[in-house]
Amino acid sequence: MAEVAEHSGVSSSTVSHVLNGTRYVSDPVRERVEQAVAELGYRRNSAARTLAGGRSHTIGLAISGLTNPYFGPLLHAIEQHVSAAGYVLVLGDTHDEPGMERRVIESLLDRAVDGIIIAPSHGFISHGAGLINAAGTPTVVIDRSVDARHDELTPENSVSTEELTAHLIAHGHRRIAAVAGLPGLASSTERLSGYRRALEHAGIAPDEALIVPGDSNAEAGERVVLDLLAGARPPTALVSLNNAMTIGALRAVRRAGLRVPDDLALVAYDDFEWSDLFEPGLTAVAQNVSRLGTEAVDVLFDRIAGDDRPVERRIIPTELRIRNSCGCADAPL
Repeated sequence: MAEVAEHSGVSSSTVSHVLNGTRYVSDPVRERVEQAVAELGYRRNSAARTLAGGRSHTIGLAISGLTNPYFGPLLHAIEQHVSAAGYVLVLGDTHDEPGMERRVIESLLDRAVDGIIIAPSHGFISHGAGLINAAGTPTVVIDRSVDARHDELTPENSVSTEELTAHLIAHGHRRIAAVAGLPGLASSTERLSGYRRALEHAGIAPDEALIVPGDSNAEAGERVVLDLLAGARPPTALVSLNNAMTIGALRAVRRAGLRVPDDLALVAYDDFEWSDLFEPGLTAVAQNVSRLGTEAVDVLFDRIAGDDRPVERRIIPTELRIRNSCGCADAPL
């Protein structure tokens, strides 16, 4: 920085103001400093800045299943909001595996991130939470509730799935199968409880043989749906409880030579950006992913700034989007 100051004929503090945007600097002076930076190949030392100012201006994001279509828009919303605040996002994929999640958390803490946003695995409390709590790093939990000592922002899961299942019941379906998500995740439990509640309210005894483990991935979803369709009494309708499993379910229906909704009505929790391009269009619960991501970042920045209010759990509303895969012939494509 001293070399940049000497090269441009200004003080080191002026160079700092130009680089960090902390004070007004006239355009001619700013241009001289930026030219000196370019000519000298100067790069700010992030580690030194952290030691000097106590901030790394980085946010860690630990999530699983980056191949899941749900996480693309969520990642985009978080990164855009973090970047707009002058921070850099450091990303780690936990693969929904507690050991990998612990390694990701350790790596983020080693990088002295100013805060962490995490979509926790089923083993977060026993494997990763203690590391974060001991470090005292501000943390926000998203997507899945874990009853931790941190703020949580999750989509509404249970009522949404109850409404989704009730819609199939209103179409006259009684043998409604459910493809359940990874065991141990609050989102899986909440969505399955909504499915069960809809059946019970309609006087339909849940058939445990129709509740199959899709493990929150497309491959397992395809396998268990194929088994359902090959059974002696296949379901007439199917509720898929996350969009990775929905992809697997659609593959299974195609492999079985069946058509939606003529042979099998299909609805899903988690909408796709391109769901209305399916033929037929997919009836699905849509999460407000952009709101979830931006509010999580806002809460985290409040904590980084020293906000010590009690932790909260914030539920983000969802929307049921009716299309044609449920059997609504007059729904928009």
